[in-house]
Amino acid sequence: MDILRFLTCGNVDDGKSTLIGRLLYDSNALATDLKEFLESKKNNDGSINLALLTDGLKAEREQGITIDVAYKYFTTKKRKYIIADSPGHVQYTKNMVTAASNSDLAIILIDARKGVTEQTKRHIYICFFMGIRYIAFAINKIDLVNYSNEQYEKIKSDIESLNLDFDVVEFIPLSALNGDNVVYKSKNIKWYNGPTLFEFLENVQICYDNQIQDFRFPVQYVIRSDGNEYQDFRAYAGRILCGEIRKGDQVYILPSRITANIKKIYKFPKEIDYATNGSSVAIEIDQDIDISRGFMIVGTRLPYISKQIEAQICWMSKTPLKEKDRLILRHTTKEVKAIVTKIISKIDIEIYEEQNSEILEMNDIGKIQLKLSEEIFYDPYTMNRSTGCFILIDDHNDTVAGGVLLQMLDYTI
Repeated sequence: MDILRFLTCGNVDDGKSTLIGRLLYDSNALATDLKEFLESKKNNDGSINLALLTDGLKAEREQGITIDVAYKYFTTKKRKYIIADSPGHVQYTKNMVTAASNSDLAIILIDARKGVTEQTKRHIYICFFMGIRYIAFAINKIDLVNYSNEQYEKIKSDIESLNLDFDVVEFIPLSALNGDNVVYKSKNIKWYNGPTLFEFLENVQICYDNQIQDFRFPVQYVIRSDGNEYQDFRAYAGRILCGEIRKGDQVYILPSRITANIKKIYKFPKEIDYATNGSSVAIEIDQDIDISRGFMIVGTRLPYISKQIEAQICWMSKTPLKEKDRLILRHTTKEVKAIVTKIISKIDIEIYEEQNSEILEMNDIGKIQLKLSEEIFYDPYTMNRSTGCFILIDDHNDTVAGGVLLQMLDYTI
């Protein structure tokens, strides 16, 4: 069974947590004890508080909002699902960026009464620049506008006018609270002939043809001999970000660019002949080469190798970003010093156009250039989401930006 990772996002009070609760409850994805727990916590009017399934933090329960990203898992006969319920408040945009970076599909909720807001546009654009190309716009609370087809069409037209190039887009009118068009077809929305949200999730086909399949293995840890049984043992542990590897394959060691052959592959506690994307393994090579954490073992097609990068970022700090600011860049298992050499532009979130700017303020999305203290090894984000993303950290060890690598400025082999 394949795994579909998706997030829910949208404005505060658009009903994200309730939607996930309804999806899990009506699709019979809940364990018996959870179902009994929900039914024991009914509201005064007898309805079930579905948000209890996702709003796990005490502060969230007290305020009735989502702060952290809540992850839920469920399985149907067709698929396994990992759901990321992300917060809607502007100050928690960084949590939404985190959720988007690990998702294949996004459900973007829109309150049918309010329509498309600035935060809706921000979330749509974040999904776009984080590489999500499969979108379901859940036009929620349609019952509160008397199941209006006219309001549905207006919201649909407003979104289509943004002209973002998603691969698959579905507009679904629904009521998470009442269950209309979430799992079951609504009898109240006879003018809508499309799928329910659940049908969409079950049948959408995610294509990864634009993602490279070249071998990428950032080294996390060096395993050395303990001085007893295996006197000369040295292997390199990590997770395969993409591609596959077999015993005997030729690889490059970066940054040295030295070639070697794969001698052995371990998926403890045993040796294996090959390993694929997502596997956590240890690799032994046939040469004695200086390799440490932050190095990368790659296939014969090299990634970009550069100390100067161009990227699009979402700035998350209250302190504005300016040129010549110094930060720390974390990319795969490597951490390097970085200086902002240029702020190229920022996005006007209302019209999705680039404009000149000397600073980026909190929640701004913009393009920048960075000069690094050491080379990093990456692929543009459109080709490889695993090696094409990074975070920026300030001198207080706070994460201040998430970014995607756009292109090389210099490319050395």
